[in-house]
Amino acid sequence: MSAQVFRGIGVSPGIAVGKALVVEVRRPRIKRERVDPARLPLEISRLRQALEASRRQILEIQERIATEVGPQYARIFDAHLLILEDRWLVEEASAIIQAQGVNAEYALQEVLEPVRQAFSRVEDGYLRERRTDVDDVGDRVLRNLLGQRGSVHVEGMRGEAIVFAHDLSPSDTAQLHRDAVLGLVTETGGRTSHSAIMARSLEIPAVVGAEEICAHVVNHETVILDGTEGLVILAPDRETLARYHARKQQLEYVGRALDKLGALPAETQDGYRVRVTANIEFPEELPAVQAHGAEGVGLYRTEFLYLNRPDLPGEEEHFAVYRAVAAEMHPRPTVIRTLDFGGDKLASAIQLAAEENPSLGLRAIRLCLHRPDIFRPQLRAILRASAFGALRIMYPMISGVAELRAANAILEDVKAELRRQGIAFDPAIQVGAMIETPSAAVTADLLAREVDFFSVGTNDLIQYSLAIDRINEQVAYLYEPLHPAVLRMLRGVVSAAHNEGIWISMCGEMASDPLHGLLLVGLGFDELSMTPGAIPLMKRIIRSVTYGQAAEVAQRLFGCATAQEVERLLLLEMRARFPEYFAGDALPGAEKRPGFP
Repeated sequence: MSAQVFRGIGVSPGIAVGKALVVEVRRPRIKRERVDPARLPLEISRLRQALEASRRQILEIQERIATEVGPQYARIFDAHLLILEDRWLVEEASAIIQAQGVNAEYALQEVLEPVRQAFSRVEDGYLRERRTDVDDVGDRVLRNLLGQRGSVHVEGMRGEAIVFAHDLSPSDTAQLHRDAVLGLVTETGGRTSHSAIMARSLEIPAVVGAEEICAHVVNHETVILDGTEGLVILAPDRETLARYHARKQQLEYVGRALDKLGALPAETQDGYRVRVTANIEFPEELPAVQAHGAEGVGLYRTEFLYLNRPDLPGEEEHFAVYRAVAAEMHPRPTVIRTLDFGGDKLASAIQLAAEENPSLGLRAIRLCLHRPDIFRPQLRAILRASAFGALRIMYPMISGVAELRAANAILEDVKAELRRQGIAFDPAIQVGAMIETPSAAVTADLLAREVDFFSVGTNDLIQYSLAIDRINEQVAYLYEPLHPAVLRMLRGVVSAAHNEGIWISMCGEMASDPLHGLLLVGLGFDELSMTPGAIPLMKRIIRSVTYGQAAEVAQRLFGCATAQEVERLLLLEMRARFPEYFAGDALPGAEKRPGFP
């Protein structure tokens, strides 16, 4: 059999060479069965027992992950517990059992299916992938009702298996860690799926979105998995095997060298200082932030407080979380982004009309201005927590000065309210705006007069500027961070910020890609905020050049007419300067750049 190369999305870096094993994740098959009326109470009892058994199993998994990997990753299973402990679930399923006289398995499936479908319709990739949580919990309860064992097991190949599956749940991934697999490959999934997060936390190389690969895999045959570049090679020849074994050893050596950079500043050889900070979603990620040498938190997403619950978080809940983060990071700063949700992506407690295009609808700062009853408690909590550490406030999806002034007016009113109540807060707390709409980029000079800092959210800025739906598979290949229009926009925003004497950060995915390091330094960004694991390599890049060299590279890129030309020129520059990181025939993060080279 000749070698076959498949390309997917590299979601957990590293290279694995091992034996292929295709696992079939069998979903329980459920039939609708009539139940004698006298036995209906027994069916409800079976349901409650299965829910409790599932809860115990999740707690055991959570405890093991917390011990072996860290509590921040055990939080992934909090959503599962919330679903299992929701009284609505047992009450709705029990009502169906009683009303229709059916078995517990069927009733449970009837309750969960509309929830699954609702998540499937959500446009936001992160939230859409939360359907996996519902599937995982539902399947676990069903298996307990049916007396079946777990869905995935690796037997007889401990320590040498690279597992292939159509899809994997977080529980499946945790089980595979126990079986000491070398790597994971799935046909579905994305960067924000919980199985991807689990793979990264367990430091298992993983590739997702490798479409239809399972049909081509031969069990127990040698395969290569490159989680850095998103490649899977089936039946490699000797030369390819030797090359990847050497590459694997090189990456391990480089990784050990990068670990030593954690405590060093991100400073060019001629003294230009760039703050390198981290993006986080949960407070439990802070140990990893500190371990990788972050100089603060450049983006703290707060949406997790609103997920998987029927009510809204109150001010005290917000305050407790923000105070803990501020205290742990002090004196390093933490930038808290206010609520960034859209109309079809919220807790059920927020009743909003359905929208045909939520990405351009009532979301982010627009929603907060529309619903000050949601916005004000969060602002009060952030301000109160600012007395315990260096917190900063950042508004998402600002489109113009009027919107920014409206948000600041509410903030000033909240400050006045706290003063009247004698509640302490930092009166000089910095306030910033995210630049992620073309209108904000074009009017950056006007916005810069109203705030203390900018943070460029490249994910949406690129999407809106290029009119590309980045989760639409038909056009996602046109999502080009290095498009000349994007580069010109970034240069203009940096210039506008510095002309008004404010600092500017980038917190989108573009800042996490080492290929962009020289460009972003050369454009003059004061801060780059990224996934914690990307920090050591970014520090290495920044510390290896002068600011003048980076600015010269950036200037040359503006002579290119297409994203492909920019990318090729930038890749050649990075390969020449950092061959140990940019060696090979494919681009780093190649799944984002189809067709290269």
